[in-house]
Amino acid sequence: MQASETPLADDVPVVRLLYKLLADAVSMGASDLHFEPFEHYCRVRLRIDGILHELAQPPLSLKDKLATRLKILARLDIAEKRLPQDGKMRLALETRTVDFRVSTLPTQFGEKIVLRILDTEQAALALEQLGYEPAQLQALQQAIARPHGMVLMTGPTGSGKTVSLYACLQRLNRPGINIATAEDPVEINLPGINQVSINERAGLNFAVALRAFLRQDPDVLMVGKIRDLDTADIAIKAAQTGHLVLSTLHTNDAPATLTRLLNMGVPAYNIAASVSLIVAQRLVRRLCSCRRPARDASGSFVPHGCPACSHTGYRGRTGIYQVMPVSATMQSLIQAQAGTQDIARQARAEGVIDLRRAGLLKALRGDTSLGEVLAST
Repeated sequence: MQASETPLADDVPVVRLLYKLLADAVSMGASDLHFEPFEHYCRVRLRIDGILHELAQPPLSLKDKLATRLKILARLDIAEKRLPQDGKMRLALETRTVDFRVSTLPTQFGEKIVLRILDTEQAALALEQLGYEPAQLQALQQAIARPHGMVLMTGPTGSGKTVSLYACLQRLNRPGINIATAEDPVEINLPGINQVSINERAGLNFAVALRAFLRQDPDVLMVGKIRDLDTADIAIKAAQTGHLVLSTLHTNDAPATLTRLLNMGVPAYNIAASVSLIVAQRLVRRLCSCRRPARDASGSFVPHGCPACSHTGYRGRTGIYQVMPVSATMQSLIQAQAGTQDIARQARAEGVIDLRRAGLLKALRGDTSLGEVLAST
């Protein structure tokens, strides 16, 4: 663990316990680590493959010491216990170094602290490893190979949008291209890419960053989130003036994204002229190799359980995707301000598979279970 302070003798057990908890979380493939104080006990939980599991219940007497130690490592104000705080820290393991994003929250019985594990191995994933169907992957690769236009990743929080964006940036990252990103915050360092962390308190929001990017001779821009009309307007105009723009929106599926942009106040002709492809996505748990054929006639598989998957039947996650290129016919529908159902109907006519069907294809191949598909779509 990296910290400027040397722990006192009384703190050594806390330091050792914390190191073990963090190292265990990384080795078990967790995405988040929760330290939760309650009246009569405290607990530590891990989120693995989207599901929370209890890891430990440290002695109640250590809850404040654990919180203080985490705040020291994240360079937060240890005296401030009334307001939420955010920071970052780094853990040096035997084989590699892992970064964590730290968030504190005052609760009734102490500070709850959540650590997001920022795993560079995830960011280094190639597009081919994310679970796209061959035709979907081809459409996405064609869209990001264009010199201009907008590619949008959509889905709820935790659906893997950031990993998809990073995989696209890794594909584009080469010496002849100037890439700039605006993120809230920068989660993982990507060498060769100019990454900017949004700082609302200082006045650096997505719109301000985008305006600055356009004066920096960019080829590719990535905007972490399109939250408002100002950001959307600048991003779309950038896509129309010779830049490739990648970003995300919180919508349920690809057709709804176009309606969402219209509802934000973006003119229909600008949407039609700039958006080239939309990807809607979800994450589902991947079946372990110990899977068993389902007893019904569906042709799918069900989880079984073995030591390799900790007897859960699942090991890791994969994505299911709806990849919708914006065709000339769709551009006409957008300009006519057609509804989501009309756009979805046209997408089906053009061979775009929706999230449910993409998930069913994976279930029939044994990549995931029907239960996972139905729960996520």
